Amino acid sequence: MNPLALACRDRRGLSIVSLVGLLVVIALSAAGCNKLKARDQLNKGVQAYKGAQYDAAIENFKQAKDLDPGLLNARLYLATAYASQYIPGAPSEENVRKGQQAIAEFQDVLRGDPKNLSAIDGIGSILYQMAATPFTPAKFEESKTYHVKHIQLKPNDPEPYYWVGVIDWSLSFRANSEMRAAYNAANPHKQIRDEQPLPPKVREEYAAKYGALVDEGIQHLQKAIELRNDYEDAMAYLNLLYRRKADQVESPAERETLVKKADGLVEKVKEIKQRKMEEAPAR
Repeated sequence: MNPLALACRDRRGLSIVSLVGLLVVIALSAAGCNKLKARDQLNKGVQAYKGAQYDAAIENFKQAKDLDPGLLNARLYLATAYASQYIPGAPSEENVRKGQQAIAEFQDVLRGDPKNLSAIDGIGSILYQMAATPFTPAKFEESKTYHVKHIQLKPNDPEPYYWVGVIDWSLSFRANSEMRAAYNAANPHKQIRDEQPLPPKVREEYAAKYGALVDEGIQHLQKAIELRNDYEDAMAYLNLLYRRKADQVESPAERETLVKKADGLVEKVKEIKQRKMEEAPAR
């Protein structure tokens, strides 16, 4: 090959290499610009969110997510903004969609970061709220799985233990109320009041179906209180679960012991609230 042709070929090669390099630089520059734009949109969204301008915040967070799919905070804030718009118990399709969108965004975060506690807690919270109205036991159970995930990842946090206890109480209390109502409807001349023991057959059925659930709730609330010894909300629900446990035992003496435990927790909650009021700084 003559020297001139060789030189021309080398120049073409250099030109192609230079062009590829330039394109890489341009691509990296564009990516960098998008990341900066994404953070700008995120900051605008945060300001809108703090001002309770949720629709505007959602649009900002969406743009931030599109500009930089790896920007985790944009995804978390977007999910939180949807969750903030969800109204527990409101039956409209739009409201339900907001809850579902929040869950979907939190799940999107977990696909990239399976141990993200904010996303785990967010899903658990939304599912719990959605489960209440209409009352949906399966959603309560699904919510509980996320609080259990939190416990597995960070076992020294008291809050997820508390939520497991609350869910177990919600399910066992609803069942208790329905069983009492069914018995009273079938026995109009032999009614039982809420504070009275269940009739033997009803008690046996209740213990068989919900005994393990009540025990689980009691154990988790006890753990929450062990981790935070002034956890008054956990004590309040533990009091309620002791009463559900009392409805499952045959022995009157054992029932009385459980009711006394429950009453003792009521008094302890009162003491804690009073102490906190006294210790609160004067305004």
